[in-house]
Amino acid sequence: MADEKREFLRHTLATVAYRGGKAIRDADAGFAEFRIGENPKTPSQIVAHIGDLMDWAVTMAEGKQSYNSSTPLLWNQEVQRFHAALGKFDEYLASDRPLAMSAEVMFQGPIADALTHVGQLAMLRRLAGTKMKSENYAKAEVVAGRVGAEQTPPKREFD
Repeated sequence: MADEKREFLRHTLATVAYRGGKAIRDADAGFAEFRIGENPKTPSQIVAHIGDLMDWAVTMAEGKQSYNSSTPLLWNQEVQRFHAALGKFDEYLASDRPLAMSAEVMFQGPIADALTHVGQLAMLRRLAGTKMKSENYAKAEVVAGRVGAEQTPPKREFD
């Protein structure tokens, strides 16, 4: 019998991949370094942070708890790292390796933080003037394990 909590975590990672991927896919060239003031993080820094959160989540699952704050890579490389880090965590959750932390702690820490940052990316994208349609995400085809850049096209978008 599948572990329902682990499957829910995997679904949340797929949600991060779907919604985060939409927020960064086909963004204008200058989006990566877009700023709204002097100190807020750029989209590139936010995507790097999400990758760091997923790396941290794997160490939490393993019982090591190690966090590293990465310097952002070039935009396309950082986008690839975003999906690779989600993939590494998803792979761990899909395995039979034990979780050293509860599913609830895994969700309330790195996963909830990543979801927050995905919202920031969507907001920054709109502020940067880079068009992105809204979507009824309840109708989206979000599938546990699908954490790469290739996602099912939206089913119900609107302006």
